[in-house]
Amino acid sequence: MKRRILRIAKTGLLAVSVLAVIATGCGLGFRAYRQYLSARVLAIQTPNGVQEGMYVKIGGIDQWIQIRGEDCSNPVILFLHGGPGGSTIPISSAWQPWEKYFTVVQWDQRGAGRTFRMNGGSVAATMTVAQMMLDGIEVAEFLRAHLHKDRIVLIGHSWGSFLGIHMVKQRPDLFYAFVGAGQVVGRQTFEKQFDLVVSRLKTLAEAAHNTQSLTELTSISGFPGYSMTKPEIVERWAKALSLPPIDSFELVSPIPPSFMPDFSLLDWYYWQRGMTFSATHLAGKNSPMIRSDLWSLGTDFSIPMFFFEGTDDIVTPIEPARAYFEEIKAPQKEFVLFEGGDHFVPFDRPDEFLAQLMKHIRPLVFSTKHEPGDH
Repeated sequence: MKRRILRIAKTGLLAVSVLAVIATGCGLGFRAYRQYLSARVLAIQTPNGVQEGMYVKIGGIDQWIQIRGEDCSNPVILFLHGGPGGSTIPISSAWQPWEKYFTVVQWDQRGAGRTFRMNGGSVAATMTVAQMMLDGIEVAEFLRAHLHKDRIVLIGHSWGSFLGIHMVKQRPDLFYAFVGAGQVVGRQTFEKQFDLVVSRLKTLAEAAHNTQSLTELTSISGFPGYSMTKPEIVERWAKALSLPPIDSFELVSPIPPSFMPDFSLLDWYYWQRGMTFSATHLAGKNSPMIRSDLWSLGTDFSIPMFFFEGTDDIVTPIEPARAYFEEIKAPQKEFVLFEGGDHFVPFDRPDEFLAQLMKHIRPLVFSTKHEPGDH
């Protein structure tokens, strides 16, 4: 009897294993087919277009750069992703319309995406703003030579906006203009973020008639930035009161991220690991974004400066960005508002973002004349 039961169990286990293998194979096959269709949708087919992905020696290590555009004569955009470590390559298919008017370059920064896949944790000691600024400048110089351009446009999102300001302060001669989205100013950005989170939690607590949470939250509100010293209170009541995550967004994209072509499951694995690795070195409580601010770099710029900001951004609230922007002195500057927009306007409002690029940036590039090598 026992042998019979054991034989049945073995047979059942084998059947389940076979079914699991078949299901996995079907799933991988379906994903491969969807990636094939996606590749056809996203293919650059214009005669003067560019579609490249490559490792380039930057800062002494191999770093991944992707270049896409329908016409090489168009202005070049270098997009600095946020995170830190948040490579935007797998979630950028909504930018396909941009590629008609701009050559769009994405760079997996040190510690992110495919750059992390190639180098791993060996770069830990070099994960600094200073080194990544030098990396970004070297990327810009590579693009200028590789794409035969005098200057390029720099767009920085979130962490990338903080890095981008450092880059344009160091080498303004490389750039036509800077566009910051979800602009990080530094310490004040995150103080304001915590204050807004506490305010949202108090509203939820009042609706739930939760007197204990109201008492604790009131004790850390009313003092700018003070809530940052009491993160345990915020974290406890955010969970108990079911605060919606502040970093969620609805991606507007013709290609779901899981079906992006030429992006393997291994790439996804290293994408996630890169996010964790970069956050450990650049986004902790002692990170340069929290310990410092952009005012220390000065507010005089020799190139046009633009901030594209969502009015409902709770990750990087617009008040610190606006205060900093008002102090900026530049040949041209504009603070562009996306009404009701959140932290992720380049991704969930790509058409509106493109409209502003067409209004402010593309004409500026073509109206600016520089001789090659002009500094």
